[in-house]
Amino acid sequence: MMLSDRVKSNMEFVLEETCRELPHGGDHESRRLIAEQLLQAAEAGQGSLGELRAVALQAFVNATKITRQ
Repeated sequence: MMLSDRVKSNMEFVLEETCRELPHGGDHESRRLIAEQLLQAAEAGQGSLGELRAVALQAFVNATKITRQ
């Protein structure tokens, strides 16, 4: 599926916004996990900032659980 420039921009913005909450902007693994979830959501048609923020928040929670173990 081809994503619009708008959706790509939204994904990038939300990824950076979310990772700012992680220590040092997030390690590679945490950023990758969040980015993968954002990509899956965008490919499923969820491309608005609100939709992507919700996905990123859940991915953030999951990523911080993984890094604490």
